[in-house]
Amino acid sequence: MDDISVLICDDSALMRNLIGRIVSDTEGFSVIGKAENGEDLLEKLKTLKPDVILLDIQMPKMDGIGFLRKRKELRIDIPVIILSSIATEGAAVTIQALELGASDFITKPGGNAVSLTIADVSSDIIELVASYGGAYARAKGKTVYEADFYAHQIKLREAERFVQKKKIDEGARNITFKSEDIASIKWTPSVKKEPVVITPEREGGRIEIIAIGISTGGPNALRDVFKCIDPRLKQPVLVVQHMPAGFTAEFAASLNNICPLTVTEAKDGEPILGGHVYIAPGNYHMYVEHKMMGNIIRLSQDDPRNGHRPSADVMFESIANIYQNHALGVIMTGMGRDGAAQLAEMRKKGAWTLGQNKETSIVYGMPKVAFELGGVQKQVALREMADEISKLAREHA
Repeated sequence: MDDISVLICDDSALMRNLIGRIVSDTEGFSVIGKAENGEDLLEKLKTLKPDVILLDIQMPKMDGIGFLRKRKELRIDIPVIILSSIATEGAAVTIQALELGASDFITKPGGNAVSLTIADVSSDIIELVASYGGAYARAKGKTVYEADFYAHQIKLREAERFVQKKKIDEGARNITFKSEDIASIKWTPSVKKEPVVITPEREGGRIEIIAIGISTGGPNALRDVFKCIDPRLKQPVLVVQHMPAGFTAEFAASLNNICPLTVTEAKDGEPILGGHVYIAPGNYHMYVEHKMMGNIIRLSQDDPRNGHRPSADVMFESIANIYQNHALGVIMTGMGRDGAAQLAEMRKKGAWTLGQNKETSIVYGMPKVAFELGGVQKQVALREMADEISKLAREHA
């Protein structure tokens, strides 16, 4: 089994070491180099061939934005994950990095407790390195672990963190890591399952709303979809993209710049208008509430579902209950299973449903589980998703 090779670029020696430790301590990963700034990174790329780059934004000589511009000019196709403390203060800079070709981002902690709190983003590092680096490595002919292996690695890491936190909170020293702290300790490769066959309660009806659930790989996938969506689309579109608080307003604005429809971050209590795209705010569930004068968007900070807030399951559940067979549900690239169960419920009630196919998903997790549960009527390649959504919306308006 080949390792996913990682090159880390950060001007802080402490951060390079801490991030490097997380990467090198994860089975299936290896650090093949470290750079201090964009110029140093470009020099190292002359001899090193990583599967993924972890890139700081704020650096001397050449910062992350400068490197991304140069990367585009040189047509370097290695995926880049932004890893920067500036991201929490400058969401616009992070979104600019995505517009320049970065694949995704992680907000790294700052302050005096960096060495302690960097562990809080270890799961995000594992997920994104496995997702983007894994996809690139496979495309280059490497044999690397599938996403479910790294999902298991994340469970292990989170369980260990839980135990350590418990020790600190309770002042106990005799707490040990036990198998019951997570669902399963031993990883076994996933077995291909035959999809459940769902017989809808009723035929698909007129589409009154479109809902999209998406996670890892989502920022660029949504750009691909919304820049090509039908400008005459009459239905409202609700989107749950797993993204931290503070970024979704800028992300919505960036989509609005390329989408022929109006794209905004959703607000609690606002009416749902046709031809409008609503992005769920980070750290808030988004769902639909029925009102006699017209349905409205609701936001809540109820407990995370499937480990996420916002959760696609929360959104799909409300749409299944309110719109039944008058909706289109779409599930796209992402690790885990968020949205899968409730997309299947939408399908049971007669809604139209689409799922992104394996070949074009950065992580075939969410759409895979939805397909296995019988929730996906048709699997679609990313390049065809905008046309498929527009076609269904047009034919069943």
